[in-house]
Amino acid sequence: MASTTTTMAIMDIATLTLRSSFGSFALLFLLLISTKVTTSVALNNAFLSVKYKYAGREPSLSALKAHDTQRTLRILAGVDLPLGGSGRPDAVGLYYAEIGIGTPTKDYYVQVDTGSDIMWVNCIQCKDCPQKSSLGIDLTLYDVKQSSTGKLVTCNQEFCLEVNDGPLSGCAGNMSCPYLQIYGDGSSTAGYFVKDVVFYDRVSGDLQTTSANGSVIFGCGATQSGDLGSSGEGALDGILGFGKSNSSIISQLASSGKVKKMFAHCLDGKNGGGIFAIGRVVQPKVNMTPLVPNQPHYNVNMKAVQVGHTFLNLPTDVFEAGDRKGTIIDSGTTLAYLPDVVYEPLVSKIISQQKDLNVQTVHGEYTCFQYSGSVDDGFPPVTLYFENSLSLKVYPHDYLFPYEAFWCIGWQNSGMQSSDRKNLTLLGDLVLSNKLVLYDLENQTIGWTEYNCSSSIKVQDEQSGTVHLVAPLV
Repeated sequence: MASTTTTMAIMDIATLTLRSSFGSFALLFLLLISTKVTTSVALNNAFLSVKYKYAGREPSLSALKAHDTQRTLRILAGVDLPLGGSGRPDAVGLYYAEIGIGTPTKDYYVQVDTGSDIMWVNCIQCKDCPQKSSLGIDLTLYDVKQSSTGKLVTCNQEFCLEVNDGPLSGCAGNMSCPYLQIYGDGSSTAGYFVKDVVFYDRVSGDLQTTSANGSVIFGCGATQSGDLGSSGEGALDGILGFGKSNSSIISQLASSGKVKKMFAHCLDGKNGGGIFAIGRVVQPKVNMTPLVPNQPHYNVNMKAVQVGHTFLNLPTDVFEAGDRKGTIIDSGTTLAYLPDVVYEPLVSKIISQQKDLNVQTVHGEYTCFQYSGSVDDGFPPVTLYFENSLSLKVYPHDYLFPYEAFWCIGWQNSGMQSSDRKNLTLLGDLVLSNKLVLYDLENQTIGWTEYNCSSSIKVQDEQSGTVHLVAPLV
């Protein structure tokens, strides 16, 4: 059975705009590119407009939980997100952007996610792919034959050999280079690779953009099966990934010498602003912790949990890294999931801050209560500690969600999801909002700092040394 080989030979750069579940959300995605003009090299930045899946509506805790359940199946299977002909990539992702592909150019809406390693779009051969989306966007099936710049990637090309770790049985000569993925939930998707021009807006100055393009190798989804249904509920055209592997956009850009292998995001949970930048962030300064070696995701070594002024008494091996255990940082997950031995004392400590609190279990799994005062005044912050003395403080307004007349706790019990996940710590947007998170794959570290994500950051152009001021779109 073939495993997925999903690689992008990448567009040259960008800046993204998002919308958050709590309001309008600007996400900036900055890459540093080189454009030849005669014999000189100029570095530029580019721009993509990105939106949040739940824009204009506040999702229920149940909707967020359902999203995370589907996503974790992909994480445990070693692939976060559906490939090829999936009609519902949004079911495991949060943010999407509009890009142009081909000549003449057609617009496509792709999910943007730090947990995925590929770029792909649904293709004309896919009979089950959706034609409509509840997101209010027009979906398009890509047809390489209708693009004068589109080309098939063949089995004898270096790209095909690299992504498959050598020749594929039955794949030879000028045959199309295929891929196949079977997921942990039993669904599967298959397709082939193509190369075409991707269009986006290049940052040409302070708050100025011009049109730009770059050649990209991406997956062309042709078939799907299992739970990858044809429903148009929240459907998108494909995925744009920023995962850790060599097939991700950040790895591809770095291997071509266009950027350093590092990026950052800052998601504003208060005002709906945010930034996503590729390149060296020079301001603000960020403290770092090592990534766990030989792990497919952004795994870190968590050491302790503090609720208010009290450290939880936890087993020494509770956060130990390994198969289906350890701590993963994932911006595509909405809530935060903890092993039972961490979850139970943490929730008990939070609830104990208020006497006579009327605690109820909603829908059989959500710990909720009624409280009329300020949650930040009435409940403690939760601080997570990591290797190299890095900490991450999560405030009550981050981990408490309004649900009808209640406040519900956003911390979730990993063991309640399935036995496969009982030892997994998965930290999503609940803990990452209002923090600048920096991924440094050059040095295999990740870090964060509390930051006003509606303000600007500074990113350095590695070749020229120029520092660019990057701010959210308004």
